[in-house]
Amino acid sequence: MIAKINTGNSLYGALAYNQEKVDEKLGKVLASNLVCEPVDGQFSVQECAADFARWMPSPEHLPTKKPVIHISLNPHPDDKLSDSQLADIGREYMEMLGYGGQPYLIFKHEDIGRDHIHIVSSRVDCEGKLIKDSFEHKRSKEITELLEKKYGLIQAEGQKQSKQGQLNPVDPARGNLKKQISAGIKHLVATYNFQSLGEYRALLSLYNIGLEEVKGEVKGKPYRGLVYSALDKDGDKVGTPLKSSLFGKSVGYDGLEKRMVKSGEQVKQQGLRDRTRTSISGVMETSRDETELRTKLKALNIDLVLRRNDQGRIYGVTFIDHTNQCVFNGSRLGKEFSANVFNERFGGQKLAANGQKETVQPDDNTRTEKTTLPDIGDAVSGLFAFLSPELAGNPDDDNRLIKKKRNKKRRYGRQDGGLT
Repeated sequence: MIAKINTGNSLYGALAYNQEKVDEKLGKVLASNLVCEPVDGQFSVQECAADFARWMPSPEHLPTKKPVIHISLNPHPDDKLSDSQLADIGREYMEMLGYGGQPYLIFKHEDIGRDHIHIVSSRVDCEGKLIKDSFEHKRSKEITELLEKKYGLIQAEGQKQSKQGQLNPVDPARGNLKKQISAGIKHLVATYNFQSLGEYRALLSLYNIGLEEVKGEVKGKPYRGLVYSALDKDGDKVGTPLKSSLFGKSVGYDGLEKRMVKSGEQVKQQGLRDRTRTSISGVMETSRDETELRTKLKALNIDLVLRRNDQGRIYGVTFIDHTNQCVFNGSRLGKEFSANVFNERFGGQKLAANGQKETVQPDDNTRTEKTTLPDIGDAVSGLFAFLSPELAGNPDDDNRLIKKKRNKKRRYGRQDGGLT
């Protein structure tokens, strides 16, 4: 069982995220502590938020800027647990982590092909003191290991639970594309760390989801928006593109901007960049060609997304580390992982049997993102850069923005032979 701990400043936002699951019949409230459950079973964000407020000091007396904790507990897909068992696991986890005396709600989610729970609580007690959070991630891991043994669960250690297989890619044949896209993007935004729109788009491409920017004017005022689309195996759009507003604020411009800033903080605090970089470095040195590299990365639960132009030249590299749930453009990891280096080793041209140079086209699973979007490129970091194209950009500096936009088609690829 894997635990993910997030902290924030919006209790309403955390509750609203879970209410969306309840409203869409993809979730339910399993249990509560010091928070009144609705008699009629109709969950209300407003009522629950007001109930939480009774146990929290006023905003001016809060000892932290992030008084809210939002935890997800993810058993292995093969673990079969009843609602009462999931509720008991949630309660025991909170008790052992030090939140047993805090108000909290336990939600069950059923939106990604396996049952898991989300817990929303307060990090500040009724006396205005911050709940002890030293070594919280280490203690959390110890707790989940104890719970695994107690409930006979499949152990998380050494497993690849975060592999993309636990979230089904969008399949047009299954119908209800809106529901499929909604489940995909909300899960990915909530669980993966990415620091640029390009990284987010590469992650989406693994699940047959496309992303476009829409700009225009209404009554003389400029507007901007994001549009999601279902993609078939060739990368062609299927069905009607859907505005991000249909899926909630978390997957729109403002929500993604906040998520990217938070991702940067988590990557730095937890040393995630170095972890992924070390893993990739080891296989890069021993891989003779692209196929061998992909195979070795797959064994480490890492996907490689390469973007090629029509001549086969690699101009974009993205690594998706499913174990650490992080997405990194190659340039963010270092010069030795940049598109230029990859192009020299795996792209462009090769010698044919007759000694003449021939163009290497993307393999059969490379998809072309058919879009007129401006090319953001690997050099952009953070959605701030995407929204302000007139300023300069740098992959390691979220405070710098793009100088200019180049217009040409992007090729996105899932060159891994499909999903498992």
